[in-house]
Amino acid sequence: MRVLVTGAASGLGAALVRALVARGDDVLATDVDEVGSTSSTNEGGSTNEGGSTSELRLDIRSDDDWAAASAWVEEHWGGLDLLVNNAGVAGGGRIERTSMADWEWITGINLFGVVRGTRAFVPMLKAQGSGRIVNVASLAGLVHPPGMGSYNAVKAAVVAFSETAAHELAPYGVGVSVVCPSYFRTNLMATMRGEDTDVAAKIAAMVDESPLTADDIAAAVLAGVDAGEEVIVPDQPARDAVALKHADRTSYDTLMRQTAARMKEREA
Repeated sequence: MRVLVTGAASGLGAALVRALVARGDDVLATDVDEVGSTSSTNEGGSTNEGGSTSELRLDIRSDDDWAAASAWVEEHWGGLDLLVNNAGVAGGGRIERTSMADWEWITGINLFGVVRGTRAFVPMLKAQGSGRIVNVASLAGLVHPPGMGSYNAVKAAVVAFSETAAHELAPYGVGVSVVCPSYFRTNLMATMRGEDTDVAAKIAAMVDESPLTADDIAAAVLAGVDAGEEVIVPDQPARDAVALKHADRTSYDTLMRQTAARMKEREA
């Protein structure tokens, strides 16, 4: 397959690139930071374990960068089989402790980055009558704990946008999946912004203590993509949380409000 991955310099993006190349896919690894030895395009690509990688600097907030990525794909591959909108940042905090600037920042990256990437490649995918878009959201898009209003909201928006796109693009032979993992060990917290340090510390601890790695999630994501799943919940803790919300809303609400109560206690 011909695959473009955003946020490929680290974390889940890097794990996805490794897994894709290992199974023989050709990957354009993009990031606002350096992906490998260079932040510019590696025109020829490099072969690794059966597939190949090429690199391109891509700021997902930039329409010009997305246009350049589309042009690169058209020139070098003549089409695209899989677009993975993975790049994102961490954020959150209690309602009164999250500034409007932080709301705008996280929305511009985590939601509008997905929208821009999808818009950039939909014409190509429609024209070829095939392909799949994979948008990386979070369990926070399905389950909404206190203290994470901005992150929950943008990830829920990614879920809604992905479902809409799946319906809209199905007549053209184009599939759409959204990925909703729970906490796994990654460097995402390095991007965390906001003044609610208590919430940030609790999230960081859950990330650090998770038994799941980015490679674990990447493998589950690709299995879900291969199976054509439109909502990929790649790990058991995430599946358990979603099941609780759907099967026993009273217990789910109680659990979330107990979490909020503990947050209030720490304010004392």
